[in-house]
Amino acid sequence: MIDCRIISRICCHASFQNDAICFIHYLSSGLGMIHLWKPILTMFEENYPENLKKVLLIKCELFNNKQQKIAVLGSNWKEVLRNYVDADQLPAVYGGSMTDPDGNPLCKTMVSYSGVVPKSYYVRDSIKVKYDQFITISRGSSYQLDYEVLFPNCVLRWKFASEGSDIGFGLFLKTKGNETKKVEAMQEIVPTERYNSHLVPEDGSYTCEESGIYVVRFDNTYSVLHSKKVSFTVDVLLPEGHTGKQS
Repeated sequence: MIDCRIISRICCHASFQNDAICFIHYLSSGLGMIHLWKPILTMFEENYPENLKKVLLIKCELFNNKQQKIAVLGSNWKEVLRNYVDADQLPAVYGGSMTDPDGNPLCKTMVSYSGVVPKSYYVRDSIKVKYDQFITISRGSSYQLDYEVLFPNCVLRWKFASEGSDIGFGLFLKTKGNETKKVEAMQEIVPTERYNSHLVPEDGSYTCEESGIYVVRFDNTYSVLHSKKVSFTVDVLLPEGHTGKQS
């Protein structure tokens, strides 16, 4: 559906002819359960091999005129394709006469085929972000930093990245007169969540509606085996137009 919308938009810009025909071919060989979520599939294949027997479409809302436009092709699929696509516009591998200059029937110079993304296109290792601090958080523990905000509407901004695995992050506000270091006794500002910052650096900000001591907390309490290395930068920005000093 998305492909059809994109192609329709391209055709509208490219031509206003009413008799223009666009041919879309999906090569579904090789399409299987590997294209679904990997952890579930690994469990599924290990415990329920060859479990799929038949696929049933129930209440498929296709009217008769739509059903007539759908054909399930057999061994003669190349001949049927040539009834709808001129041979010189169809790659030889699909029954046409079109080839690459070197004779390749796949026409790879004209057709983009899907496949495994080359590692040269991976960007995770090429993302370089400079941070002010680096810490190691032991397994089953957390790391907290206090930031005093002197004026309302200051912006607390953070960015961080972890190595090898995810890390939890949350923001809290110490209540007045409470000097405890336990976050359970603090006001939760940004709920603690686990972030895949080992894959993509994380960043965010919060506009402090009131002054006080804000606590940035990196959480590794859920990990009973591994410590975490985290690089981070936290800044407190004054409200726009404010002439005072934060520190």
